[in-house]
Amino acid sequence: MKPVAKYILLNHIEEELKTDSGILLSGDEAHKRRYHKGTIVSVGEEVKAIKKDDVIYYDHRGAHTLLVEGVKITVIQERDVVIVL
Repeated sequence: MKPVAKYILLNHIEEELKTDSGILLSGDEAHKRRYHKGTIVSVGEEVKAIKKDDVIYYDHRGAHTLLVEGVKITVIQERDVVIVL
């Protein structure tokens, strides 16, 4: 599976979020955050700064999750990446 141009395929990483006082936030609260974490699966030929297996934070408002051949995959554009770890 190979994205085209500036598209990126990634696997979303579920994060466990805690407040400063140690309270664990529910999945709904965590999902409301604007930026999510993911691992890069593949990048389009025009993507230069990001490569396979990088761990990133991305703006999930521009993300789309698809089911391709039974595999759940998230698609974003290069401009949605905010941090490469």
